[in-house]
Amino acid sequence: MKAEIITIGDEILIGQIVDTNSQWIGTELNKIGVSVYQISSIQDDKQHILNALEEAQQRVDIVIITGGLGPTKDDITKHTIAEYFNDTLVLNEEVVHHIKTLFAKYNIPFGELNRLQGMIPTKATYLKNEYGTAPGMWFNENNTVFVSLPGVPEEMKGLMKNEVLPKIRKEFQLPFIIHKTLITYGQGESVVAERIEDFENNLPAFVKLAYLPNFGRVRLRLSAKGNNKKLLEDTLQEQIDELYQLIPDIISGFDEGGKIEDKIGIFLKKEGKTICTAESLTGGKIAATLVSVAGSSAYYKGSIIPYSAETKINLLGVSVKTIKKHSVVSKEVAIEMAKGAKEKLKTDYAIAVTGNAGPSTDDTDKSVGVVFIAIATDFDVFVEEFNFGKPRGRVIDKTVNKSLELLLKEILKN
Repeated sequence: MKAEIITIGDEILIGQIVDTNSQWIGTELNKIGVSVYQISSIQDDKQHILNALEEAQQRVDIVIITGGLGPTKDDITKHTIAEYFNDTLVLNEEVVHHIKTLFAKYNIPFGELNRLQGMIPTKATYLKNEYGTAPGMWFNENNTVFVSLPGVPEEMKGLMKNEVLPKIRKEFQLPFIIHKTLITYGQGESVVAERIEDFENNLPAFVKLAYLPNFGRVRLRLSAKGNNKKLLEDTLQEQIDELYQLIPDIISGFDEGGKIEDKIGIFLKKEGKTICTAESLTGGKIAATLVSVAGSSAYYKGSIIPYSAETKINLLGVSVKTIKKHSVVSKEVAIEMAKGAKEKLKTDYAIAVTGNAGPSTDDTDKSVGVVFIAIATDFDVFVEEFNFGKPRGRVIDKTVNKSLELLLKEILKN
């Protein structure tokens, strides 16, 4: 069972809003065994919409359309769909009654434009929109289901949960689709692929492996599709067990609760240890990542953001001589930052970072992309130098991930 999602609206194409509807719909369809074949965003243009519907009908079993169902002249989806099905619009009194009831509840005047929202194609099955005025519509034409939904996320989600998904389950025999995603850290996609090449080549035919790389992390998504749920679950577990045997040193856990910051939190809580950060170029992003974990207040004590040399000196006790001799971007300054943060905030561990994220080098002798990361413990302070290249955002994100990776290794070592 394949589906296509079509979002309609010029506001999406010019970047005025981000299409979050497709992501959400795709996730929910996948949960019930419907594979999304394609996602398209198109203009509020009649011919463009007609072409998109015709092409989608040739490709998939279900077409989900969002957007263009408002009461104003620029919302043309309903009229265009009626034309596509050689249909006409008629006033649906149930829709009109719903809109009047909704408006009365909030003391909003009911006008002619609102009445016109009650016009729907005769071939459509009406889907009640509990959260708004635009009706959802279900069509079944030539063995293809078309579903038209409003673009407002809250309204679309309500219709999907209450009307569309239950109706799809009822009308179609659907397979099971199961995903398991492991998170690895510290090695690039190509290195991970080489390490598990034989594993990948010997996967069962109904199991697929996808590599999802990001800064410092590669997610390995195993997907199984079929009619026997237990077989799929057992097979995926066997494959996961094998991956844990092949690459145990770089697996931080599962996508849900398996991020490196989650694993750090688990170990710190278990050992009753605490952590703080001193962040120059990352501006608090390491701290934000650590506190994104629920319960992080048990081990995270705070952060100092010494973005200038003056702040490094005044708040962390970095020596003026050290800065003059080595510059603010140096291993010596990173070490003093880590020591200062650990002492000031009285923690068991401290992360300190300093570097050149770009575009300029701020009067240092280090090139853009050079970063120093220091980890302070009760026993020692160590520092490593990296060159993360360009652009600025990439340098910052890589620094965050590498800092957490170094911290986790240090925690596990102790």
